[in-house]
Amino acid sequence: MTPPRLQRALRIHAGPAALRHIARQGLVPADVGVVPAAAGGPKGLVLGPLDRFLFGGWLDGASAPVHLVGASIGAWRMATACMERPVEAFERLEQAYIHQAYDVPPGKRRPPPSHVSERFGQNLQAFYAGHVDEVLAHPRYRLHVVTSRGRQLLAREHRVATPLGYLGAFAANAVHRRALGWWLERVVFSSPGPQGGPAALPFGVRDYPTRQVPLRADNFLPALQASCSIPFVLQAVHDIPGAPRGAYWDGGITDYHLHLAYGPAQSGPLVLYPHFQRHVVPGWLDKGLRWRHRATPALDAMVLLSPDPAWVRDALPDGKLPDRQDFMRYGLDTAARAKAWGAAVAASRQLADEFTAWLDGGCPLDRVEPL
Repeated sequence: MTPPRLQRALRIHAGPAALRHIARQGLVPADVGVVPAAAGGPKGLVLGPLDRFLFGGWLDGASAPVHLVGASIGAWRMATACMERPVEAFERLEQAYIHQAYDVPPGKRRPPPSHVSERFGQNLQAFYAGHVDEVLAHPRYRLHVVTSRGRQLLAREHRVATPLGYLGAFAANAVHRRALGWWLERVVFSSPGPQGGPAALPFGVRDYPTRQVPLRADNFLPALQASCSIPFVLQAVHDIPGAPRGAYWDGGITDYHLHLAYGPAQSGPLVLYPHFQRHVVPGWLDKGLRWRHRATPALDAMVLLSPDPAWVRDALPDGKLPDRQDFMRYGLDTAARAKAWGAAVAASRQLADEFTAWLDGGCPLDRVEPL
């Protein structure tokens, strides 16, 4: 009896330039100049097996620098990729993220932001203890940690001014994405480049107000925590060493899925993007603005790997990706939440297996869809 065919998990999408490249010569490690990693909280857990494949050996098949651009959990993932034993480090990241737990006060549904920030900061410090220098000095990988720095009412965190400031940011962004820059600017913390200063950004910055700051040992943990600091869930990180004074929040606010102005001439032939969905949404406030979810010429050189929605529905616990609502859904039953998230990670090994098979099979075009 023939066993049932395994449901396909991985979808591969490519921009026009990337599609032409694959048609001519397939995909090899030397083709990759940039790896982005999106914000999205627990959704990023399903990309762990792909991360371990890419950074645990496949990308070692080339010698040119690769730029790793991350926001929020994506920044944590990309910093982990720069550690000396990345496969082991990614496994530790998964366990740390899956088993995170916070104390909820009696009568409340969620912990206060001060507690979440304190606990999360302790976890980051423990995770990277003794490893910061190796992350910053990686011989090939150039790490770029994306944060959002508040302006106007958002310049300092305040119980009244901050909600009003984000209300203004929401309204401004609805009019035009660049208008969001009145309230928040993109600040990218970049590891050292070959000339001693911060590594050159692998994307253009004319799309949105941007600053670049050298990523150093004294600001690595504050910058990483800021990139993960979701407003009203965690506290802002203030006055990061070496950066302009102010309140810094989650990099996903300005750059949710890192829909950036990538270009082959700046950063290498292709952008290889393990992502948890097909659409590359510019900013967190754009989630409900469907017309901003379309691909643009900025993504022409991108190869995007994502889970098939039908596979997610049929193969993952609760028929969905892990998400922050699971903290509310499972409440104080941390063990049940951890079990569901662990099962999602285990199932997601199929994503890496299918990508490996596609590469080994000569990168057939019938598996690639337009981005």
